[in-house]
Amino acid sequence: MAGHIQDRWYKTETDAAGKTHRAKSDRYGTGMRYRARYVAPDGTERSRSFPDKQKRLAEAWLTQIAADMNRGQYVDPSAGKVTLQQFATQWLASQTTDAATIVAMELRFRLHAFPHIGSRSLSAFQPGHIRSWARALKDSGIASSYQRVIFANVSAVFAAAVDDGIIARNPCRAGSVKAPKLDARKLKPWTHERVLAVRDGFPAQYATTVDVGAGCGLRQGEVFGLAVDEVDFLGGVVHVVRQVKMVGRHLVFAPPKGGKLRDVPLPDSVSCKLAAHITERQPTEVTLPWKTPDGPPVTASLLFYSRERKALNRNYFNMYLWKPALVSAGVIPEREPGERFKQSREHGMHALRHYYASVLLDAGENIKALAEYLGHSDPGFTLRVYTHLMPNSQDRARKAIDAAFGAGAEADGDDGEAAVAA
Repeated sequence: MAGHIQDRWYKTETDAAGKTHRAKSDRYGTGMRYRARYVAPDGTERSRSFPDKQKRLAEAWLTQIAADMNRGQYVDPSAGKVTLQQFATQWLASQTTDAATIVAMELRFRLHAFPHIGSRSLSAFQPGHIRSWARALKDSGIASSYQRVIFANVSAVFAAAVDDGIIARNPCRAGSVKAPKLDARKLKPWTHERVLAVRDGFPAQYATTVDVGAGCGLRQGEVFGLAVDEVDFLGGVVHVVRQVKMVGRHLVFAPPKGGKLRDVPLPDSVSCKLAAHITERQPTEVTLPWKTPDGPPVTASLLFYSRERKALNRNYFNMYLWKPALVSAGVIPEREPGERFKQSREHGMHALRHYYASVLLDAGENIKALAEYLGHSDPGFTLRVYTHLMPNSQDRARKAIDAAFGAGAEADGDDGEAAVAA
């Protein structure tokens, strides 16, 4: 056992003969009797008080402290008094990821975590607190995929607290705590007719954004950031090197998601639409900061831009161009006066990427190539999202046999006719 246990109800006195004996102290019979003390690795003294008749519990506590120190698992009890909100705020300030991601995480914490569990000290968290919060997330009605993102962000904060020696365990990873589950619904891609109907609902100067999204599989920000010199009309390739992102209220240029630059095949049909678009609406030079609002300025000759000849803002685009196009195509109902458009997360511009993937898979493209075109770093992710769209072996077997028997039947029929004629 490390440290020392003080009995505060008694004191040691020395009489006139020089002999020592125990005598009752002024605290006798009141307050905590035992105080267990030890010296922490940083050289400071730590202590904890225990009531009467619990000296063995104090000894066990000191023994556990000593064992944790020997194993390198010691956690300063006072460090865990910081609240989740305080630690998460400090943790966010230390992140080196892109600014837009930090802003998004701060928003998730502020709206969905801090109001429920932000004021609790880190050391006071039990798995039950996380289970209750996870249930509140589920009852809030937000999409299950978004619930998982929020849960993962909070779990990352607890993991950092474990790494810093503030708490011993991450309560989000307890066996009784289950992360939000994704909906079992399978992705249902748009039909070609719906893509055309949505395109027809756009003003002429923006309709080609649909062609690029559905015909090349670019993300919305990548479409907005596409410059004329990144379209190789002769080689039939689109070089995806940039996107337009929002960092708070500011627009910036940034690399594609995950920093994954890529080349995407440019179909002739999309090439013709882009050429016609450039003829009608010349590209314009737009300058934005790189990655962060205070980043170095970068200029690109963009194919798609606003009436003010600025980069497209996704909030404006979605509200005043995309949603009305969905209404005109019958995808969502018209909004009532003074009301918002109906929620349509599954019908966002990302639906064009899903359409693109479904067309390529139906044509026999392999998952690895599709992942490369979509800019996914892990083909396994692409497979999990789109596996149900792939032609299965039974489909291929039926088509192969039908093709073989169909050709044979025609040959047999020709021979039969020749025999009858003879």
